[in-house]
Amino acid sequence: MPAIWYFDVVSPFAYLQWRRLRPLLATHEIRPVPILFAAVLSAIGNRGPAEIPAKRTFTYPHVAWRAQRDGIGLVFPPAHPFNPIAALRAATAADADPDVIDALFAHIWARGQPGDSVEALAPVLAAAHLSPADVEAPTVKSRLRANTDAAIAVGVFGVPTLRVGDALFWGEDAHDFALAALADPALLDTPEMRHLAQLPVGAMRG
Repeated sequence: MPAIWYFDVVSPFAYLQWRRLRPLLATHEIRPVPILFAAVLSAIGNRGPAEIPAKRTFTYPHVAWRAQRDGIGLVFPPAHPFNPIAALRAATAADADPDVIDALFAHIWARGQPGDSVEALAPVLAAAHLSPADVEAPTVKSRLRANTDAAIAVGVFGVPTLRVGDALFWGEDAHDFALAALADPALLDTPEMRHLAQLPVGAMRG
């Protein structure tokens, strides 16, 4: 079953999952799709982890610990959150080429370099044979918006998210769950899983 991986380079968890996902592209049909996380949050009326002070305080050490545990090199960029649009447009201009995605994540999250402008990404763009004009092309901007709108339309609410069929697996910590569903499409079609999908809401905040 083919899968779609929705990502934004602003997310350190997307970087961690990409390091696990990248080798699987050789054996699984998984299509990376760059989307703008901020637009998703705006569409659903939510805030990102880095926008909630207490969650931000928790998230950064958690990311660092997970990287250390898994032997993944991690250096935070100079500031976070940052504006990822230039990097997302670069990934889009490159048709989400895995090597370009590798280079973007490595620049921002392995070497701790800024990724918030075309100028900051100059070494990555040069290596990918992309010009600033390529990144700023109206067609590229439109494709990134279309990617994001399509993700919102299918219910994506965060990044990274793996879509397997109609099921959405949000977060790097859901990686193994997503791969299990990819290997066994019937995983979510058991009586218990169907029951959970229809579980009634017992109370709602006003």
